[in-house]
Amino acid sequence: MPLVVPGLMGKSGASDDGSKWQEQLMGKKLGDVSDNTTFAKKELPKETRVIKQGDMATMDFKPDRLNVHVADDGTVTHVKMG
Repeated sequence: MPLVVPGLMGKSGASDDGSKWQEQLMGKKLGDVSDNTTFAKKELPKETRVIKQGDMATMDFKPDRLNVHVADDGTVTHVKMG
């Protein structure tokens, strides 16, 4: 029987490392509505932290938190769970 850790395993049983969000957000900017170049902030999970380039962020690990890293112009550069 596999070990299941709440918050670390997705519904499929695979580890949720943020790759689903990475595919949806990479190269887009965060805004009020979604289109080809923008992703609506309201569609992000409740536990989301947007980290701008150069900002300091705590190193605490929260497995359900989505960390969205953005460049100076607001474009998403990478996404990570935790």
